[in-house]
Amino acid sequence: MDILVINCGSSSLKYQLINTNTEEVLASGLCDRIGIANGQFSYKPKGGDKITKNVDMSDHEVAIKLVLEALIDPKDGIIKSLNEIKATGHRIVHGGEHFTHSALVNDEVIAHIEECSDLAPLHNPAHLLGIRACKHLMPNTPMVAVFDTAFHQSMPPHAYIYGLPYEYYEKYKIRRYGFHGTSHSYVSKRTAKFLGIPLENSRIITCHLGNGSSICAIKNGKSIDTSMGLTPLEGLVMGTRSGDLDPAIIDYIAQKENLSTKEVLNILNKKSGVLGISGISSDFRDLLAADEEGNLKARFAREVFAYRVAKYIGAYTAALVGVDAIAFCAGVGENAKFIRGKIVSHLHFLGINLDESANLETVGKEGIISTPDSKVKVCVIPTNEELMIARDTREIVLKAQEH
Repeated sequence: MDILVINCGSSSLKYQLINTNTEEVLASGLCDRIGIANGQFSYKPKGGDKITKNVDMSDHEVAIKLVLEALIDPKDGIIKSLNEIKATGHRIVHGGEHFTHSALVNDEVIAHIEECSDLAPLHNPAHLLGIRACKHLMPNTPMVAVFDTAFHQSMPPHAYIYGLPYEYYEKYKIRRYGFHGTSHSYVSKRTAKFLGIPLENSRIITCHLGNGSSICAIKNGKSIDTSMGLTPLEGLVMGTRSGDLDPAIIDYIAQKENLSTKEVLNILNKKSGVLGISGISSDFRDLLAADEEGNLKARFAREVFAYRVAKYIGAYTAALVGVDAIAFCAGVGENAKFIRGKIVSHLHFLGINLDESANLETVGKEGIISTPDSKVKVCVIPTNEELMIARDTREIVLKAQEH
């Protein structure tokens, strides 16, 4: 079953066509600068060269039409007909409390995604544009919505409720939702398999570390706590996001700088994190280069990031009453050897010992980076959110066909 996985942003669209029988990526690419001048479209078929062209895309439907045309192109296409695409899987950031699992897209599901747009104003409206474009271009192809928040719906109330008047939860559903659920779900399952640990009897902490970062405590395959909250702003210090801070800071900055709350939140989301601390970049590769040139703020930013990750690992070890494995994933987790080493250096109290050579050699691939005598296994497990979306989409579509 060939499934087209689509991840729409406000001005971009990532896609993969995946054969879910073999789990091979048949084609992948990116539509960038949708609705903006000088758009870029890229397409890479399996076994072929990457094709990139400059093309203006006025909206998401134009972008998806380009994707579909590329897939069936007589010269570079990977399939003969769009009928070979049996379903499309759409990444949806926020599903609120309504969705505990992925769902077959219908009018009711679309309405619920719209209701959650207040909680994810940058993401959910863009996802809906992708869904509506596919509905128009491929009216007979089933679609499945796969929610970032669904995996975390297993959190107990004491983990997701904030210390606010309870009526705010009852009236507005203000609570911890968590994100990166598709990644945490995939990595926890893969970690258990890789290490030979039974998932149904395991305590795993997954560290999704990239420009956006979150940590998840997973007990017996289910999320019991996670660092992001009502929005992706809470938790770790990230690329441009502040992470946890005293809420009074918002009003304090607003008064001192004569800014509105909205303007301060924009600073916390887009101008803070390691970018704000270093004054250089949100990209950890840039920070590494600056650090090597002796820039102390770049080094400080990386140390702050690592410290916050280690703090959460310590907290989640308590939440899990112990830990069997810690897994690093995403761009920073999979590639930033120094950051991983810094994080682990705070965790000796757990009986964790880093294998220095394994840590240096394990870049962008699976591997154990703790020593054989370490009481907790520490590993690198590259995430694969697209594959997880494809798997969920296949399962939902097959179930629907049975009924």
